[in-house]
Amino acid sequence: MFGFNCTAKNIKSQSKTQNIDYLIEQGNQLWDQRIDSLAFNKAEHFITLAHQQQQDNFALSILYSKIIYTRAYFLKTDPTDSIFLHGSNVCKNALMAHNDFLPIFNRSEGDSTFKLLSAIAEAPQSVLPGLYWWGINHAMYLQNKPVLERIKQRELLEVIMHRVLSLDPSFYFSGPYRFFGLFYTRIPGVELSRSKNYFDQAIEANPEYLGNKVQLAQFHYQKTGNREKFNETLEMVISTDLTKYPEIMADNFYYQKKAKILLKNESLLFE
Repeated sequence: MFGFNCTAKNIKSQSKTQNIDYLIEQGNQLWDQRIDSLAFNKAEHFITLAHQQQQDNFALSILYSKIIYTRAYFLKTDPTDSIFLHGSNVCKNALMAHNDFLPIFNRSEGDSTFKLLSAIAEAPQSVLPGLYWWGINHAMYLQNKPVLERIKQRELLEVIMHRVLSLDPSFYFSGPYRFFGLFYTRIPGVELSRSKNYFDQAIEANPEYLGNKVQLAQFHYQKTGNREKFNETLEMVISTDLTKYPEIMADNFYYQKKAKILLKNESLLFE
């Protein structure tokens, strides 16, 4: 009887693992087809179900966070702060449980905040995606928060993204440069020229990635009130042939869509 119970449990466990593997496989395939809204919705559904059962899966958590970011930034028209926060927490939790990061955190000294900052500053290459998607989701979450909250979170986000920058400045098509470009438009006391410098570096390194130009317009040109450059940059994005860079067509598709929405709302953004 005991042997039968063990066998039944093993079969059940194996079946559950196979189901999760299936969800992840299908989710990844559909994510690659995310230009199609139905494929995106299905990918989100499969990956959400898989993550609910396997939250310690680092690669799965990163994909889930990217899906959350895409939903919140590109597809939501209502307030999305809580969605970005969820994406941020998914990556933070995955990072804290990672076998390469946890020992570094545990041997760091000081209170919990200092331990975390110290560990992030020493984080290895293997956790870089978790750092990036934690940082970018959290920065977007803070966009419309009170100034004091943004200032309070500044050190954490700077430590996160400076570590990404030191490990791989080209990560996600100049992602850390793009991050600082947008982030420094929302921190009081920071010269806006710093934001422009970071965006310029992102565009110089990856001119083919439309996100660098869209966010330059959305965050820097809007903040500085440069309506002419805002319009010119987004019109350039909209006129781009997406088939020229098929490997990033999906991301560029969404950024082109974002550019159209920003131009549609131009009069409201420059009131």
